[in-house]
Amino acid sequence: MSTYGDRGNIIVLQKRCEWRGIGVHIDCHGIDSPVSQITRADVLFMGGAQDRQQDMVSKDIAGKKTEEIRHKIEKGTPGLFICGAYQFLGKYYKAADGTKISGLGIFDLYTEHSGDQEERLIGNIVVKPELLAHRNMRYVGFENHGGRTYLGNGVKPFARVIRGFGNNGEDGFEGAVYNNAIGSYFHGPLLPKNPFIADWLLEKVVGPLKPLDDSLEQKANEAVR
Repeated sequence: MSTYGDRGNIIVLQKRCEWRGIGVHIDCHGIDSPVSQITRADVLFMGGAQDRQQDMVSKDIAGKKTEEIRHKIEKGTPGLFICGAYQFLGKYYKAADGTKISGLGIFDLYTEHSGDQEERLIGNIVVKPELLAHRNMRYVGFENHGGRTYLGNGVKPFARVIRGFGNNGEDGFEGAVYNNAIGSYFHGPLLPKNPFIADWLLEKVVGPLKPLDDSLEQKANEAVR
């Protein structure tokens, strides 16, 4: 799923590898793609989509694919899951029409969409990260979601909201982290304005990375604040 330009996150991961001389191969996993694609992945990524596409993916991914994703996340494979994909990793997603779509149940969270009863959560967002390595930084991005996500005790928030809405506009949390997997509502996409998150994911695979000149990325980050 990648309806909202979230493929830009993959481009950032690819380029930050190439600029360091690290070889990279991208597998685009679609409906009916083999489980072996998931098995050999070093980093997992899934973008957002509309409710209809989310239901299609739910049917395709049930069974062996779900168990393989669960296995990889449990053993520490890094991953980034944006908006609809983030919701999808939870227990369930309740659509605006009341339809309940089962999630993968990997993240201890659930999401509900109240339809026209509540406004969508839209706009620029600035957050303070909960990841220890980034405590003095600020993540910036753009959010646009009708679903409200609520975390259980089995996951930690990805960040705390400074400006914007976050998971539900109520508790001050944005996203979730479980092992080395991150779920977030940040579109924009997320990684171009926050390249240190990309490096955090890559370091889980290859170890310490040599620094890059991120001065332009830093200016983009500061412009949103």
